[in-house]
Amino acid sequence: MTGPQRPSAHSPDPGRQVIIIGAGPAGLAAAYELTKHGRRPVVVEALPRVGGLARTEEYKGFAFDLGGHRFFTKAGEVEEMWHEILGADFLQRPRLSRIFYRRRFFDYPLKPLNAFAGLGLLQSVLIFLSYLRWKAFPYPQEQTFEEWVTNRFGRRLFLMFFKAYTEKVWGISCSTLRAEWAAQRIKGLSLKTAVLSMFVAPTTRIKSLVTEFHYPRRGPGMMWDAVTDAVQRRGGTVRLNAPVLRVARTGNRIDHIEIAGSDGTERIAAAQFISSMAVTDLVRKLTPSPPAEVLDAAGQLTYRDFLTVCLIVNRPHVFPDNWIYIHDPEVKVGRIQNFKNWSPAMVPDPAKTGLGLEYFCSEGDALWTMADADLIELGTRELERTGLVRRGDVEDGCVIRVPKAYPVYDERYREHLDVIRKFLDSLENLQTVGRNGLHRYNNQDHAMLTGMLAVRNIVLNQQHDLWNVNTDQEYLEEIVPESGTGQRNGRAASTQAASTRTTLGDGARP
Repeated sequence: MTGPQRPSAHSPDPGRQVIIIGAGPAGLAAAYELTKHGRRPVVVEALPRVGGLARTEEYKGFAFDLGGHRFFTKAGEVEEMWHEILGADFLQRPRLSRIFYRRRFFDYPLKPLNAFAGLGLLQSVLIFLSYLRWKAFPYPQEQTFEEWVTNRFGRRLFLMFFKAYTEKVWGISCSTLRAEWAAQRIKGLSLKTAVLSMFVAPTTRIKSLVTEFHYPRRGPGMMWDAVTDAVQRRGGTVRLNAPVLRVARTGNRIDHIEIAGSDGTERIAAAQFISSMAVTDLVRKLTPSPPAEVLDAAGQLTYRDFLTVCLIVNRPHVFPDNWIYIHDPEVKVGRIQNFKNWSPAMVPDPAKTGLGLEYFCSEGDALWTMADADLIELGTRELERTGLVRRGDVEDGCVIRVPKAYPVYDERYREHLDVIRKFLDSLENLQTVGRNGLHRYNNQDHAMLTGMLAVRNIVLNQQHDLWNVNTDQEYLEEIVPESGTGQRNGRAASTQAASTRTTLGDGARP
């Protein structure tokens, strides 16, 4: 503990007070929901701006979305909140994305002439024969990502369109990455459904085939800035540059948190706590410390990080896609975002374009620690290699690093997470929410839903199991035509969220 400690002036009624750790989609959705019930939450955020993994960064007037966040959901309450907050600034945008493989671009969703032209007749036939072989003699058990994908697409297509990109994203072998991740991200899509979608309209729209989405006019951060304003107008508090130092407990109840402030350590007490910070960090900040086996389990959970090389290109048009997946193993870049195509307002000068080159890495490795100038040079060089932009067209750039972007589903992650969950569930006035709070690779809308349901557990005494939000694969992957499904309540509501993104070979989306 450093500096003087003082009680907070932000808890006039600790008996009703709710503290929210983290001002990302989950935390701010929880805060917004609390204000609807007349509560005045206190949100503490370590960063100088809100939005978490979904924040928007700016450089010389250009806006950069950290990962590209499509706003698409089947959760009615989430959809309603988005429109309620932004109104006319919530744009409907067309989606276009392609795959770059062996110096060729492949449309996705697949289109017959484009696919055949890119692969050639022989390769197309071999892919189909490989698919038939693995349909006839599949892996009997699907424990890994490699086994799951091969059973649905055949080994040849797995090696072409999945293996290199997925290992680039996760930094581990596809034979180590769990099948659970594949089932969560690309269920419902197979070679058969992808090919059929070229010719006939499917009865259910697989989310990977969604052709439109909503998007804030100035990027996702615009949404979270507006939510913050709404929370504070209703009496809530959002504290920035306020990292949590300690989470103090007595037995199975949290008493208060201590945050770093400009005048030293500050203590804030409350009756209820909602945390979206990384569950590994939460465990380590608990005082007294949890049992040794819980701390050990937290030490075994891992994350994948990424950085974005943001480039300003002196051309009005570069390519028509929102983003391009780079499956070429000869370059390090994993995905290229064209933010002007997400929303023209992301770029201050219509004669120029803002690109985001995403590099997946691990905090502290050679790529993560590379100097910004060297990363900008790397991005410029690799961008030229793709044939999209000439080196001379790149006039400026910056680098943004995003730690703990993706919880890793390695061989033993579930075992370790179960140990942590069992302990956290024993803390009666603490709920964890969001991607990192649950160590679950969920989407923005799922993260929001966990925050909303956590509030309903508090103020309405409901019993939503937040750990199970985003586990129902039907709602995750498919958009089923409305058919009067009736009222939703209890735990059933926690499965009514649809995914915001996935494409063939999609490895990671913040």
